[in-house]
Amino acid sequence: MNSQYISNPIALLRILDAAANRAREGLRVIEDWARFALDDAHLTECLKQIRHDLAAALACIPWEQRLAARETQADVGTGITTPSEHSREKLSDVLMANFLRLQESLRSLEEFGKIINPTIGCAVEQIRYRTYTVQRAIDSTRIGLDRLATARLYVLLDGQATVEQFERMAQRLIEAGVDLLQLRDKRLADRELIDRARRLRRLTRDTQTLLVINDRPDLAALTLADGVHVGQEELSVKDARSIVGPDALIGVSTHSIEQARQAVLDGANYIGVGPTFPSGTKQFDHFPGVELLRAVAAEIRLPAFAIGGITRENMGQVKAAGFVRVAVRGAITGAESPVQAVREIREFMMTEK
Repeated sequence: MNSQYISNPIALLRILDAAANRAREGLRVIEDWARFALDDAHLTECLKQIRHDLAAALACIPWEQRLAARETQADVGTGITTPSEHSREKLSDVLMANFLRLQESLRSLEEFGKIINPTIGCAVEQIRYRTYTVQRAIDSTRIGLDRLATARLYVLLDGQATVEQFERMAQRLIEAGVDLLQLRDKRLADRELIDRARRLRRLTRDTQTLLVINDRPDLAALTLADGVHVGQEELSVKDARSIVGPDALIGVSTHSIEQARQAVLDGANYIGVGPTFPSGTKQFDHFPGVELLRAVAAEIRLPAFAIGGITRENMGQVKAAGFVRVAVRGAITGAESPVQAVREIREFMMTEK
């Protein structure tokens, strides 16, 4: 410590010690929430890494000096409390309170740490930004879990040969209990596509079926759809969010565990994972298969739909890999009885075994 520049080194050490303790304690509470309440290994690991990086950033402040300067008995702040500090109604209250506590403490560490060493301020600043990202990821996951709690079947629907066929198929799927309907058609011109989207919005309004538009956040916003789904080559979650607003669901196609992890941190509300099996409706060069499903199920709590060649015959492999949600197309729209196919698949995915 460059004491020649510090008029009261004990006061500075007390500030840094108190802020470091608050930040570490807040991180531990949030980490426990992600580990035990959210059951998310990926976000738990992110928080654990932040905790270790914070310790490394503060390593240049000798622990012995921090302890020597600590004076809890004479701390005027220990007797200052507010009623809200002693009340928590639900788990999310604990989470929010500790994120606020963490980020305020990091800001204090950042500002006062600069007096000792500018590198402390720089390092803590980056850590603070990372906590903002994790906070959004946790909240996006929470929103996805809340809104898709009972969702098991996601059906991709094209524009069909005629408007009449499209509406007839959509109505049957909605009445059969499809959880999400995604409008996906690369062939239609924009005016035809938005007409189909508006018709689908009218059909799904006031039902339990959510409407998602593939790749086109502009059309999702124009039709007041429930969400938009983007791929790895399409708009980012950030850009899609700027178009559809804060309340719409955003889904992301992922083809590796790294892409799935990134989608969580980007603020997606759900992910599609695959391709799992060869598909008759879309061609792929690579099939990560059920191994990717297992990897995602082991560490990511964000709602995830297995996609790619899913049929009634291979769904047992999907469930065995830890997935309870599937996204299908041909297995439903190409079935002899789409209504019966919907009911069988939903019932199969809802059962425990």
